[in-house]
Amino acid sequence: MDPITPTDPQPIPATASGRRTALVTGVAGQDGVYLARHLLSLGYHVVGTLRPGSRWAPSTLGRAYAYLDGVELVDLDQRDHEGWAAVLEGLQPHEIYNLAGFSSVGASWGHAEVVAETNGLAVLRMLEELVAFRDRHGWSPRFFQPSSSEMFGISDQQPQTENTPHHPRSPYAASKSFAHHLTVNYRESYGLFTATGTLYNHESPLRGGQFVTRKITRSVAEIALGRRDEVVLGNLDVRRDWGFAGDYAVAMHRMLQLDEPQDFIVATGTSRPLSAVLDVAFAAAGLGSSEGYLRQDPAFMRPADVVDLVGDPTKAREQLGWTPSVTFEQVIEHMVRVDTARLATGVEDSVDYLLP
Repeated sequence: MDPITPTDPQPIPATASGRRTALVTGVAGQDGVYLARHLLSLGYHVVGTLRPGSRWAPSTLGRAYAYLDGVELVDLDQRDHEGWAAVLEGLQPHEIYNLAGFSSVGASWGHAEVVAETNGLAVLRMLEELVAFRDRHGWSPRFFQPSSSEMFGISDQQPQTENTPHHPRSPYAASKSFAHHLTVNYRESYGLFTATGTLYNHESPLRGGQFVTRKITRSVAEIALGRRDEVVLGNLDVRRDWGFAGDYAVAMHRMLQLDEPQDFIVATGTSRPLSAVLDVAFAAAGLGSSEGYLRQDPAFMRPADVVDLVGDPTKAREQLGWTPSVTFEQVIEHMVRVDTARLATGVEDSVDYLLP
């Protein structure tokens, strides 16, 4: 699909090079990597922020991070209001993709205050600075906020649409709902170009090890190589709408190319049980089924869980021209192959791991 040509009601000043500049916060995360590489392929100047002291932060980076070759890296803590204001004023980007934040639903129960500060109040401060920037310069960057399907929580509506009410069931979900409504309110109240994309579960080999899909694919690869005997999981009854992170990055970009800012569901439209992830992963590793390898541990159960989430991507298909290009089975099979290669070679990071 060809990129959409943007039309901006608030003309953005052209740069001397003619290239558009995109600022991607949290650029070393799964979504940040796929989005940054997509933007680079479209000719953008991409600047990415990383938390100071993190593995890939500019201040600690000992070698080039292969995934981010061509991206200008900047140290910035999401909660640093003054730092954000300085980066915004100094860079004056055309587009901002706010992908930094606390991303683990399960871990959010033990870090509720940090989650609220990082995912909620930090977004409020970013939006406030966009208003101040607009008042100084007469224009403002376009802003994308990633919302989460977890916001819907216990929903009587299946599938969920852009108009489904929120009923968050975790500190993470509550913080994302807060940021979502802030983004909509600042658009409606101040006329900013702020768009939200409610992202359903999207996976890749860059998924962190704390997420259940990556935990499964890594464990299955270890079993196949004779390095472990079982997969240990919590609630097996959950169902989710799983897609490919690279596809979802394309949708993020397209949202900021529209004539007017809007809110979108980004999903495949199909819900699958966690057991389906296990079935595909074990088959991909040549192990047959998970029988005899699976153990449930109550320690991995959450205080409250969401049983089923599935999104309706009709609006994204009709207005963005977006549809998933990678199937659920292809994603999980690819993750197993990459985790097997990582274990066999000792190479954790390679651009060859990115695409199925």
